[in-house]
Amino acid sequence: MNAYYLQTEQMTVGYHGKPLIEKINLCLRRGEIMTLIGPNGSGKSTILKSIVRQLRPLGGVVRLEQVSLEELSPQAVAQKMSVLMTDRLQPELMTCREVAAAGRYPYTGKLGLLTQRDWEKVDEAIALVHAKEVQEQDFMKISDGQRQRLMLARAIAQDTKILVLDEPTSYLDMGFKLDILANIRLLARERNLAIVMSLHELDLAQKISDTIACVKGDRIDRIGTPEEIFAGDYVQKLY
Repeated sequence: MNAYYLQTEQMTVGYHGKPLIEKINLCLRRGEIMTLIGPNGSGKSTILKSIVRQLRPLGGVVRLEQVSLEELSPQAVAQKMSVLMTDRLQPELMTCREVAAAGRYPYTGKLGLLTQRDWEKVDEAIALVHAKEVQEQDFMKISDGQRQRLMLARAIAQDTKILVLDEPTSYLDMGFKLDILANIRLLARERNLAIVMSLHELDLAQKISDTIACVKGDRIDRIGTPEEIFAGDYVQKLY
């Protein structure tokens, strides 16, 4: 078996020095999808923000390819890990294509100039999320669902080996939810990406995930395959 690409070791997360969830031990290989589930407010987003260094963990270690994130520069992390969070982006006077192109900036020099190869990756990502019809429009003038697809395109264009996605199906109708998740599954399988995300839709989490981590109270209560997690009435009790 290939080594773990992402690991959290005894990670504790929280705010203002107050622990919310403790002793978080997650392991993810490339080609696999791990999904966090749990009630609203349980801390799924807090865990993801701590993994990507938007929040500083209160304890423990996050490793990428066996190396602690603390030992990596922000640029090095950005070349290894793409992120889609639920925070609302408010760019002014930018087209959708320009927003997606921001995913290429970890690879540009100080002038931030994109090469033809960079733009090819941007256009490939936009096509993958079916957003070509809005790519030249003002990002602030499209629908929430279209914005969500463009933000996913930005993460894909970053061309990393791990995607961290907080509620990637937010604002999408069911048809687009299924389409986006099918593309995420394709990325994991064909590009050998490690993907960790949170989802509200339990039926979709059950279909797409290789591993599910259940957030309950101050801990990760259970980790297992979808078959293990959804056996019996455990999930009903979780919520």
